[in-house]
Amino acid sequence: MDDQLLTSSINDILNSHPFIMDFFASIGLKELPRSLTLQDWLAGLTDEFLRDSGMDRKQILNHIEEIIQINAIPEKQHRVSSLTVIGGKDKSGNPENASITLKPGEVVCIVGPTGSGKSRLLADIECMAQKDTPTGRQILINGCVPEAQKRFSMNQKIVAQLSQNMNFVVDLTVKEFITMHAECRMISRKDETVNDIIYMANELTGEKFSADVSITQLSGGQTRSLMIADTALLSASPIVLIDEIENAGVNRKKALELLVDKEKIVLVSTHDPLLALMGDRRIVIRNGAISNIIETSKQERMNLEYMEFLDCKMTELRDMLRRGGRIDTELNWCSG
Repeated sequence: MDDQLLTSSINDILNSHPFIMDFFASIGLKELPRSLTLQDWLAGLTDEFLRDSGMDRKQILNHIEEIIQINAIPEKQHRVSSLTVIGGKDKSGNPENASITLKPGEVVCIVGPTGSGKSRLLADIECMAQKDTPTGRQILINGCVPEAQKRFSMNQKIVAQLSQNMNFVVDLTVKEFITMHAECRMISRKDETVNDIIYMANELTGEKFSADVSITQLSGGQTRSLMIADTALLSASPIVLIDEIENAGVNRKKALELLVDKEKIVLVSTHDPLLALMGDRRIVIRNGAISNIIETSKQERMNLEYMEFLDCKMTELRDMLRRGGRIDTELNWCSG
């Protein structure tokens, strides 16, 4: 037990760890005698209050200590200068014979047929596999085997994964949800950051939404956009894994640019040729293994510009149809 914590005033504890106020509120305490020490406050709790809260004094103290420990993450634990994937074996048991090292600010796309093993590669990175998954791969962080906390502790994980299906079950508005995350991160400019995240999310999605809408009412694309903006502007995770964003109504280019600007290591599993060419490199998966690692060429970048032009035209046509318009004129896309 931390004697310094017990002898600290409620006021000092809340100033240093404002997220503990959420715990107090959860047991029915919105007003607290801030001048009292934690020890004196605990001693003054009535039997009636303890009975209503369902906890004794020791349990309340343990909750406070655990909340502080969970959120007291040294910043250096999140510094990642490299991520290395060392090959294991394919679905037939043959050696993968491939490895790749990624740096902050780099985007690597993962391509391959459905069922080839793209999501398995993301899963190996997410759990920082140490030859203990079906592929036998090993993941190194900064050239070393990651510490156990980074693999198994929820509060110290350095990987954020945005899956294909993301559904919320809590009944909060978008602003309340992002504010809760901001408070957990103990950032200094909370309100400004929350507004920036919501603004950026609306820049990424085709259908705008307000800060006051319930997060359970967001579409798949809106949800993805919100989580990408949150990951870029608020999450401490330096590694971001994205599983297929092409069908979610998200502005792919803006999303990647935002994550790269925040010096994240980004891996994207995709079937979209435009998205595949937006990456610095692409990993080709066949039969559960890395079969090739391709660096995006200068010519591919040039071709991407024309492909983006065509994609923009297709988007305009889709929007026109959604608005009830007609496409009666001859289409000519030969010039950009």
